[in-house]
Amino acid sequence: MEFTRRDFLKTLGLGAAAAGIGGVAKSNPAQASASPGLTAAPMPRMMETNVSWRLQDVDSTDPLAAKTVKIAENMEPVILHNAQASKVKKKLEALEKKTGKKPNILIFLMDNVGYGDFGINGGGLLAGAPTPNIDRLGREGLHLLSTYSQPSCTPTRCTLLTGRLPIRHGQLRPSFAGEPGGLGSEITIATLLSKAGYTTQAVGKWHCGENEESQPQSVGFDDFYGFLGWSGLYTDWQDEEFAPEFALNPDRQAFVQTVPFNPHIVHGVKGKGIENLEQITKEVSAVLDEKFADYSVDFIKKIAKSDKPFFLYHCTRGAHFKNFPNPKYKGKSPAKYPFKDCIVEMDDIVGRLFDALQDTGQLENTLIFVTSDNGPLMEAWPDSGFTPFRGGIGSTWEGGVRVPAVAYWKDMITPGQVSDGLFDFSDFLPTMLNLAGSTEQIPKDRFIDGIDQTSFLLADKGLSNRKFVYYWLQDVYSGHRVAEYKFVFANMSFDEFDVVNADTATTLENYKNGKLFNLYLDPKERYSYMSRQTFMDALASGPYQEHMATYQKYPPKKPISKP
Repeated sequence: MEFTRRDFLKTLGLGAAAAGIGGVAKSNPAQASASPGLTAAPMPRMMETNVSWRLQDVDSTDPLAAKTVKIAENMEPVILHNAQASKVKKKLEALEKKTGKKPNILIFLMDNVGYGDFGINGGGLLAGAPTPNIDRLGREGLHLLSTYSQPSCTPTRCTLLTGRLPIRHGQLRPSFAGEPGGLGSEITIATLLSKAGYTTQAVGKWHCGENEESQPQSVGFDDFYGFLGWSGLYTDWQDEEFAPEFALNPDRQAFVQTVPFNPHIVHGVKGKGIENLEQITKEVSAVLDEKFADYSVDFIKKIAKSDKPFFLYHCTRGAHFKNFPNPKYKGKSPAKYPFKDCIVEMDDIVGRLFDALQDTGQLENTLIFVTSDNGPLMEAWPDSGFTPFRGGIGSTWEGGVRVPAVAYWKDMITPGQVSDGLFDFSDFLPTMLNLAGSTEQIPKDRFIDGIDQTSFLLADKGLSNRKFVYYWLQDVYSGHRVAEYKFVFANMSFDEFDVVNADTATTLENYKNGKLFNLYLDPKERYSYMSRQTFMDALASGPYQEHMATYQKYPPKKPISKP
């Protein structure tokens, strides 16, 4: 059945003046069919044909015009760049012949670090915290300008591990103290890489649920050293400056002790439970990232003697509020603020891991990917990150989900690559499985939102294989991006007066007329021009309908809300 822009305008309830039609629909974007009883003139056939033709242009390097191909019923359609993929495949085969094994993978995931905190993104020294090691990786590798996480921590981490959007894996918001997670019923990249012969190591922050079924050693990791929640959970109630009503009240201290969360650094081994090592206090929190770095460096040194490739998932404590700087780094940043001192330390840790790989002869066979789990938590300002975009954590404005990212692979990624191609955190799973030579393991009993981006990351002037990024606010469809265009149907308000600082997500808003932003002209999303770009309505309706259709055969774990 053909679904024209007119049907979609009626589905969304777009205003008559904006749409140029007679009536106003009263339905909402979660409905899949147009409301009955409305009449409107159809889009001119020549215009519809022109839009359709542009969407089917298979040879175009323009992602807006490029054709997508459905490679599997349960997977997101991809833009195929066959020549690019062929060249990259030969590069990988040559490297494996040289090294005798599949490549290693290191994901370095920071917490609440903003797009503008990396020097290569305009922050660094300008933002009071130089990041020379991260910047070097970006200059000598691939600097990604349009990498997308989820709006908050737990959803992002579970999406990275499963290749699925939160509405599918069920973790819609950060898990609270002691809450169970949902990874026990999911298939993670750690499990799949283990089956492919990899050693899998997780270090640092977990925050995917504290129940045993969702702990790292239960979902595919051979070993885990870190903590199960988030750092503020362990220190906020001990902090006399932040919460004196708890820190100085013995009864409330005792009350917190009854909350069922694990306040320790823990060690877990596959097939066994976890062992509590050390309770996390403010003083311990300050040195957590140093402890995690030591553990990962030791792992890199030990694994160098193995004939097995590795997946190292290193997640920092920093820079989640409240930041207690390592005494070795306190006041070391030009800004002298705790968040900035922590950024300096994390950049040094990137340098330490790089040096460990180089010193052990593993650098040329290791893909390094450095990024953050979401945008900055602006309510905690000035103990927060920096983004040049609108909004922050908890929203799908660019400031909440467009995160800093660099990819480095010695002699495999040509230095100086910069790309605005779309990369979504769900892409990690199929990409890593391709690197492992194990794409046949991609699950077939559930929908996989990720796309194999191997050729995008490794080709000279690589083109992204992803056409759309879909934005979800928990169980509400928020919008999507294609090329430089972003369509927004719901998002979070930042105009409330009852929060400590601005840019704090508070109230869900639904936009009956929809919003359209050109992120090249308007990266701060200030000037919607939906009503003046009605010829682009097919780019709003088509992707929305096709995406929502996937939930019919593969139902989400949580019901989709109807705004």
